[in-house]
Amino acid sequence: MKKRLFTIFGPVLLAVIMVLAVFFSPIQFSDKNKTLWSKASSSMSANVIRGNAIKNEAIASGKYVPFFGSSELSRIDAFHPSVLAKKYRRGYTPFLLGAPGTQSLTQYMMIRSMGQELAGKKLVFIISPQWFVKDGVNKQYFDAYFSEIQTYQWALSLKKITPADQYFASRLTSYGKVKQRKNLSAMLAHIANGQLPTKQEKYWAEMIYRVLNREDELFSPLDILSKNHQINQAMHELPNEYNQEELTQLATKNGRQQTTNNPYNIDNQFFNQRLKKHVGALKQSQIHFDYQYSPEYSDFQLVLEQLASVHAKPLFIIPPVNKKWSEYTGLSLQMLEGFSKKITYQLKEQGFTNIADFTKDASVPYFMSDTIHLGWLGWLSADQYIRPFLTNKNDTKVTYHLSNEYFSTQWQDQNPATLDSK
Repeated sequence: MKKRLFTIFGPVLLAVIMVLAVFFSPIQFSDKNKTLWSKASSSMSANVIRGNAIKNEAIASGKYVPFFGSSELSRIDAFHPSVLAKKYRRGYTPFLLGAPGTQSLTQYMMIRSMGQELAGKKLVFIISPQWFVKDGVNKQYFDAYFSEIQTYQWALSLKKITPADQYFASRLTSYGKVKQRKNLSAMLAHIANGQLPTKQEKYWAEMIYRVLNREDELFSPLDILSKNHQINQAMHELPNEYNQEELTQLATKNGRQQTTNNPYNIDNQFFNQRLKKHVGALKQSQIHFDYQYSPEYSDFQLVLEQLASVHAKPLFIIPPVNKKWSEYTGLSLQMLEGFSKKITYQLKEQGFTNIADFTKDASVPYFMSDTIHLGWLGWLSADQYIRPFLTNKNDTKVTYHLSNEYFSTQWQDQNPATLDSK
């Protein structure tokens, strides 16, 4: 009877033991797959964003430069940073870390998860004005990119609780997806109150983190849809030698040819698919939009805290909003200038001085490809900052001086008009 039972249940028991052994084994499965890194660098896959294994190894290798942002990174054309870098053999390859809906909280978690792998390294960070809405990142976008593994990694790394840790824990617990995880939300409540996790909380966190880490190593390579083919195709449009005047002419030509079905200098395909049926309803629809007051300013401060802690060297890019479209929808240009003033103040006051602010280029034809995304001339203008920044080897040492005041509601509600220009 026992033999018969073992014949029936033995294979199942053995399979369970093997699975547990795989998930709880201390052995690392990393094989430093350079082909996988290449695919992942242009994929903007949620697996890569929420995970650690692929992006952290790629950045640690020194072969890739992180480009943090959101939906603008997904739009590949001849002037995209990945295309220009590959075509003209710049010596760096962008690793695109962002997707539609990734904002400061997601970016902070990714940057924090890399730890010392970013130490002293350069990176590019694109700040989108539309992140800075009244309530910050919405539930849908937060849920899509929330990373348990990165959250547990952060919590387990804490030696003492800082104001940044308290703020981050408090922000996480404001989202339902986190509240549903009772053990996690209890640990975050302690951190938000300035207390380290208890021994029991750390025990369970370590167990969960180990499983998540193994899961990341095993499954994050799946379903990575690389954009390398699009990058290679776009390269063929460019002249063999880099020539600023020739590239400007080509960008203007491409922009003119691809914005013929609307008066807003918006890409034809985007206009047809996203706007054409709703144009009438969108007139003056953004008259009350305001990006000057938002918890996103404090979420963004988390990013600055982590970059400063590892002495990273970021270049910040602030894109404009298509002026023709903003005039149609009633989006205030004065408000956008106020946003620019406030975010650049927050950067410069703390020692972050590498800033490419294109707010005043909103009216330049073909600068934007649609309503809010950098296009032909926009990417080319950004490249005038990106190329020298990333290729210059004679850098001066950076010194940051951070202030916890940027985590306060007072700063979130600060009127930019009251700030001294920097």
